[in-house]
Formats: sequence, structure tokens, C-alpha cells
Amino acid sequence: MKGAVTTDVEAGGLRGRMYASRATSDVRPRADAPTFVLIHGIGVSHRYLVRLHHVLAGVADTISIDLPGFGSTPRPDRQLMVADQAAFIHDVLDQAGVGLRVLVGHSMGAQFVLEAALQRPEQVPHVVLMGPVVDVRRRTLPRQILALTKDALLHETPGSNALVFSDYLRCGPLWYLKELRVMMNYRTEERIRGLTTPVMILRGASDPIATGEWCRILARRAPAGTLVEVPGCGHVVQHTGTAQVADAITGFTGLPGSGAPEQTVNRQ
Repeated sequence: MKGAVTTDVEAGGLRGRMYASRATSDVRPRADAPTFVLIHGIGVSHRYLVRLHHVLAGVADTISIDLPGFGSTPRPDRQLMVADQAAFIHDVLDQAGVGLRVLVGHSMGAQFVLEAALQRPEQVPHVVLMGPVVDVRRRTLPRQILALTKDALLHETPGSNALVFSDYLRCGPLWYLKELRVMMNYRTEERIRGLTTPVMILRGASDPIATGEWCRILARRAPAGTLVEVPGCGHVVQHTGTAQVADAITGFTGLPGSGAPEQTVNRQ
């Protein structure tokens, strides 16, 4: 990632990769300001988070992590549960000296950051779930494949599809399928009930994977939940609607705006 410091990281016998950028704003963040931490979903890597990473790094220190088994990181020798990846995120951030951390996860990454916020609520002042999975009414593999296909064909750009599907190839079918079972079995709609941290559910308004009704269910079940929709975007909203997503996140966390032109979002 251009301009980011890349570090191989290890915790609990698992290895990943961290991409860290210092805030580039002329106004330096406070010493106690939180760091944005971006977490990818199943089968992919930091690459489809790069646009959002660079915009957020304009206002605060920002880190993207390639989790064990994804991107070009080594495949673990065992299946990893959501709680395992959540613990890994905290452990490598601790090693890097990160204090408060705003966790931003996409798709299955939303499960990882939700679980991480439950593990250490005192270190997570805000959490953002982008395109969260798995819709309680569509928890079958055929329905997920259908929604993914519809999103790729109708609501994504050639660029976002290229990033996602090339990363799927790098991940490989064995590890993808092993972690897919974990994703399908995780009960986001139940786990979010215990979240005391303020949470923003963020989706592309045309996303057929994280549907509007599903995201409204999550926002209602969270003790402190809000829903934001970005018009004209599908599942990979952070890549196709970067400015809107960044402004929603900075507004939610109370940090200065990204400096991008005013964008339209629907807040509920």
C-alpha cells in the first residue's frame, strides 16, 4: 500500500500483515485520539480497503490488517473461529502500541470487529460494521451465492470485482470454504445485543447481501446502534462510495471530516 509502513505481524502462532499510516492532516490528532483499524472480509485482503484507508489517514492514524490465511499471509494449520481472529487483531495492535481503536470491518470483517469490541469494550470507543453478514433470513449457501452474484453483476464496478475475485483466487478454495462455515454459523444478530460500544451499521443502499431490513434488525438490536445507507452502492461500498463512507465514519466518531466534498447518505 503506497505510503503505508508494512509489517509482518505474529500473535498466538498466527501470522498476518499490518499496513500503518500516520495522519497526514496539518492538525495533528490528540495524543489520546483513537486509531482507525480496517478489517477485510472472507477471502479478500486490505486491497479493497485501500481507498478508504487513504482518506481516513487524512484525519487520523489508520491501520489495515491482512488476517491469517488471507491475502498473501500464511494459511493456518487449523480452522479459526471469529473469536480467534478478534483476539489476533487486539494482540497485534497491542504489539504496535495502539491504544484506543475504532474498529471498522466489512462483510465477515464485521463479525471480527464485533467480536473484538465485545472482547475489549474499554479499548473500542466506536465500531463500524460495513455490509455485515450473515442475514438471518438467508443463512444458506445457495442464497449467499445468489446474492453475491447479483451484487457482482448489477451493483459493482469492474475495478471492485477485479479486486475481490483476484483475492479469492489468492485465498484459495480450501481456506475459503473452511472459514465460510465459520462465517455462516456466527450469529451476528445475537452477539450484537451484548455490545455496549456505539455501533454504526453502514451499507450500500443497493447491497443484496447486507439488505436494508437485515441491517435495520442489527441497528435495533444493538443497545447503541445507528444505520447509514450510501445511495448507488452495492456490497463493496467502501471502494465504490469511499468519500461518503469516510465522511459517515468521521462524523460518527466525532473526528474532523475528510475534506472531501459533501456527499449524500441516508441516516436512520
